Amino acid sequence: MIPKLRAWKKYDSPEMFKDIAFIDFNKKLLGVNYKVSKLTTRLDIETLDKFILMQSTGLKDKNGIEIYEGDVVKDNLSEKYIVKYNRGFCAYFIYSFDNQEEFMAIYPNIILEVIGNIYENPELLEDTKND
Repeated sequence: MIPKLRAWKKYDSPEMFKDIAFIDFNKKLLGVNYKVSKLTTRLDIETLDKFILMQSTGLKDKNGIEIYEGDVVKDNLSEKYIVKYNRGFCAYFIYSFDNQEEFMAIYPNIILEVIGNIYENPELLEDTKND
């Protein structure tokens, strides 16, 4: 299986890239395809340190949207969670906003909906702090 990644450009003009052309970890370079128009893209090569890489969990939400680490999801009870990779279990988990210690593994039968991500939608994190 080839890992599927997206990249958040954290400097200059912040932007999410889902069309990654290549990653060279030795030279610390990332090639991303910028959408110039509806039919054309432009390959730009930038240093890897300008980006945060997020891997797909391999699962999709109830609407068929791919779930990546860093996504904010909600369950059928409208509880919000953040998708994170847990190195201890070598698996993706969803962490509750109320208690960062509370988490559960993501299984295909859990009904989740992606409502944003922590980079493009930081207001989702603020909303839960005020609840």
